[in-house]
Amino acid sequence: MQAGGLGGTQFLLPGLSDAPAPSVDNFIVGRNAHALAALQTLGNTDGHYCLYLWGEAGCGRSHLARAWLPRVTDAREDPSLAFVSEASPDAVSDPLLALTHVEALNESGQIALFNRYNAAREGYGALLVTGDAPPAQLNLREDVKTRLGWTLVFQLHALSDDERRSALATHAHARGMKLSDEILTYLLTHTRRDMPSLMHLLDSLDLASLQAKRALTFPFVRDVLEQHRNPSLL
Repeated sequence: MQAGGLGGTQFLLPGLSDAPAPSVDNFIVGRNAHALAALQTLGNTDGHYCLYLWGEAGCGRSHLARAWLPRVTDAREDPSLAFVSEASPDAVSDPLLALTHVEALNESGQIALFNRYNAAREGYGALLVTGDAPPAQLNLREDVKTRLGWTLVFQLHALSDDERRSALATHAHARGMKLSDEILTYLLTHTRRDMPSLMHLLDSLDLASLQAKRALTFPFVRDVLEQHRNPSLL
């Protein structure tokens, strides 16, 4: 396929702009080792029944929720949490619940969460909840905040730019890729900054360089990304 740029060669990179499915394997741990360890035992017979993760945007809380349970309930989209309204196990259609953005729950949603927590505490199912603040600082009912405070609570820390750069360099080295500081800086300032997307992008760029039989230079990387951003070239 011909196109302007890259020596007249068009590179279609499927999924280049799409983040891969969240998983524990593609979560860059950074300073979150204890939180990840707790998540990996959540719901186990010898583990715990409820876990609360909080942190600033981009820290990975939604990633981990989807890694643990793909059927995530986002409180911003379903603030009523209407599918469960009583503590009775018979009223809970699914014993597992991953709820993100708990701070967005409305009154009925908070009651539902309170009841779901009690059901989990009584041995029915497991519960993962994420939010933007520690339990005591959430603008929720006191009984809900108290229950969340009784769980295992971990703050998730976003990766620093240095940690992102180091993770990218390590991943590139493992693939036999040589990335200049200029390329790393460009990727961190001109593309999505979550680590799964960045790792996926590196893999795609590596394939593009193999297709083109060209070294992974800064001009090549810039051209591939600009070509991908331009719909007329796809």
